[in-house]
Amino acid sequence: MKTLIIAAVLILICVLLFLQPGDYLIVNNPEKSDAIVMLAGDQVDQRYWRALELLRGGYGHHLLVDAGTGQVYGQPYSDLAAGFIARTAGENASQVSLCIIKGDSTKEEAPQVGECLAKLQPAPHSVLLVTDDYHTRRALSIFRQRLPQIHWTAGAVSNDFLFGQPWWKNREWAKTYLTECEKLLWWELWDRWRP
Repeated sequence: MKTLIIAAVLILICVLLFLQPGDYLIVNNPEKSDAIVMLAGDQVDQRYWRALELLRGGYGHHLLVDAGTGQVYGQPYSDLAAGFIARTAGENASQVSLCIIKGDSTKEEAPQVGECLAKLQPAPHSVLLVTDDYHTRRALSIFRQRLPQIHWTAGAVSNDFLFGQPWWKNREWAKTYLTECEKLLWWELWDRWRP
């Protein structure tokens, strides 16, 4: 009987997620904060420009740009990011720094971001996360759970290639939506409760 109830609940959750146009995944509530964190990822250009725009708009005093430890064409991501920041941040360059992230999940990224934020003086009490729109709900949930001493908000970045609404109208959007829903469910039902 318990197995049947669990299966029914999971099916109901899946049906409800399927019927959503996709806006459930999106949290876009940027607040003026002590710092801004641009999360690492595969498509970072749009995230960077949005984070820099928010910094210039007074939404934070410092911008922390996450960069992975990998390489592309023989160049470490951190070197590419540092060069890009130097060329594009202009008069805000002194307000932008890198946070080198090992690992490839938001759950692994959160404590490392916490270490980078702790190095800022004064240590921030409020932080604005900048990430792709479909990733904001899960990212906020993870950062709020892993670093509860900080007040977190999100600035969503649209990426029309990867995600749009309604999600079922485009093959790439559908893949992104279903993958993100799977990750969100896994986080909420399993990873959140593990140490």
